[in-house]
Amino acid sequence: MTETTIHTLSGDGSFSAYVAKPANEPKAAIVVIQEIFGVNAGIRRKCDLLAEQGYLAIAPDLFWRLEPGIELDPDIEPEFQRALDLMGKFNQDQGIRDIEATIKWARTESGGRKVGAVGYCLGGRLAYMTAARTDVDASVGYYAVGIPDLLRESHAISNQLMLHIPTADGFVPPEAQNAMHEGLDDHPKVTLHDYEGLDHGFATQFGKRRDEQGATLADSRTEAFFAEHLA
Repeated sequence: MTETTIHTLSGDGSFSAYVAKPANEPKAAIVVIQEIFGVNAGIRRKCDLLAEQGYLAIAPDLFWRLEPGIELDPDIEPEFQRALDLMGKFNQDQGIRDIEATIKWARTESGGRKVGAVGYCLGGRLAYMTAARTDVDASVGYYAVGIPDLLRESHAISNQLMLHIPTADGFVPPEAQNAMHEGLDDHPKVTLHDYEGLDHGFATQFGKRRDEQGATLADSRTEAFFAEHLA
């Protein structure tokens, strides 16, 4: 497990990324898109688990323009509030361009293999945007926020996208969930999975928000999805 430096698409800056490499040649690469808590222990563990499955996994530090190296714990209230503040300041369009730069890096580093993306919370939203705005080969979003505002971009999704939706998500109310289903259920490239009674963050790797049964189910679906569309 290492860190690497990735240059922006415009070449005017660079940012760090956590990299987990498989024991053998990677079967594909997957960009792991952070929550609002930065590239913390949970996100790094997501990368490690993907590497154990045979993928080159990389988590870019998307908050680097605000402050490099942010790591926050959602179970600590002041850190949770700081994360919300950072999300408000984060430029998502720039973030997508940094994800695109990471995809390009991953394609080269993996020897030209396919590249997927998986994101959580804010990262789930960015996974949707990545599916609509980049050449990523397959994407997964967990408890993505604000998707109804992005449904106008759904026509641009040309590769497979899966979204995991907890029905008791405190950040995605029922009307937003309904809008997601109305706007995406008929999309030939999009699959939605509902998780009855689960809340935002249910598949977090560590901490109080995790629901073991729900996380195991969602992660098994993600694993099968990537096996089909990347490997």
